[in-house]
Amino acid sequence: MNHSPTDTHIKTISPVDGSIYVERRLATDREVEQSIALSRLAQKQWQSFSIRERASICERAVGYFESNKDQIAQEITWQMGRPISKSGGEINGLAERARHMIEIAEESLADEAPPEKSGFTRFIRRDPLGIIFCVAPWNYPLLTTVNSVIPALMAGNSVILKPSAQTPLCGEHFALAFKEAGLPDSVLQCLFLNHDSTTKIINESKTNFTCFTGSVSAGKKIEIAASGTFTGTGLELGGKDPAYVRPDVNFDNCVTELVDGAFFNSGQSCCGIERIYVHSSLHSKFVDAFVEKVRQLKLDDPCLADTTLGPVVKNSAANWVRNQIREAKQKGASACIDSSKYTKDTGDSPYLAPQVLINVDHSMSMMREESFGPIVGIMAVSDDQKAITLMNDSDLGLTASIWTQDQEAAETLGNQIETGTVFMNHCDYLDPALAWTGVKNTGHGVTLSRLGYLQLSQPKSFNLKNI
Repeated sequence: MNHSPTDTHIKTISPVDGSIYVERRLATDREVEQSIALSRLAQKQWQSFSIRERASICERAVGYFESNKDQIAQEITWQMGRPISKSGGEINGLAERARHMIEIAEESLADEAPPEKSGFTRFIRRDPLGIIFCVAPWNYPLLTTVNSVIPALMAGNSVILKPSAQTPLCGEHFALAFKEAGLPDSVLQCLFLNHDSTTKIINESKTNFTCFTGSVSAGKKIEIAASGTFTGTGLELGGKDPAYVRPDVNFDNCVTELVDGAFFNSGQSCCGIERIYVHSSLHSKFVDAFVEKVRQLKLDDPCLADTTLGPVVKNSAANWVRNQIREAKQKGASACIDSSKYTKDTGDSPYLAPQVLINVDHSMSMMREESFGPIVGIMAVSDDQKAITLMNDSDLGLTASIWTQDQEAAETLGNQIETGTVFMNHCDYLDPALAWTGVKNTGHGVTLSRLGYLQLSQPKSFNLKNI
């Protein structure tokens, strides 16, 4: 394991060099009870703040992340292995999403009035739910967290944040950012918890809503823990995101963007590109150009400025991908990259060479099960309908991208794809003005956009009769 929990502590083992980078004490049952009690009291006070007052505090918290960008970026690199040249971008993304959600809060939470009815004043008001329990992942420890934390606070909720054991410092930065911003005590708390404590909080209805990003198996455990508690869950559980390259594509842009979409963050993105379907008329040309760009990636120490591909998070993650590659080759796939040229990839470390596989099909794990690593399969397809059939042949559905210069065709095909977001000519990106959601085993619920506020607030109807 890359984070080593004991009875009382977590130890974060850095994929950069295998050292213990962070060690933190787990909260005791008594401390958890005290934190939740304080959170419940603090929420009532926070609810009395106006939306503009909440916005001012949240904006100052965003400024904290921007002011400490270099330090936080370096910590992200050491905790989960992303190249230092890319880690700072997560703070930029946090700021973009946070400021959008702050900007739309007043409108999103405004009273909603139906048509006038003589003798009555009627409206729907949105109240906070109470305590939001945010269980954050390690792969984008700031971006995924801000999706929930900012709208939760702007809606008047308090927040209990459980950061991943792989990226505990990111949770501490949220707590410090809001403390320095003037958030009242206990409105946002960061707790280090093991799996049992996390499950207990949900199972005993200690909080009012759980926001979780992670694996399908962990999401199922959260669903079971919440069963019968009448508390809601928002679950984003990963993706096996496809791309379809049509004959009329802008070829150079497509190749460049898809290499980035597949290999950014060493492929450890829930909305990263994991399978590509290319019209047969372009297949050979596309593969040649794609592989050439992948060969330019530099796998090395992520603390070096010119590294473009860092290690994956831990040995077991790398070995899962290695096993997928091995199985695919046994079934007839061809590897386009000579991994022996990547000296960092010893075959027994988190450093994993990028790989592109062709002659693949859907009998292979790598084309149907989430890889979460620097690997992608490319298949030729004869037409649009064949592409759509294969794109839908997955139990996950987070995003899908269509590469074409025909917007009407993209919309028509997008209507047939079982996914939460349809992209045209780009991928692996969250627009905070749009709903972030998924279908099938990707989970349920929604973050970002106005709809993200609906999930984190409770409608209360007022029906006032005038006599």
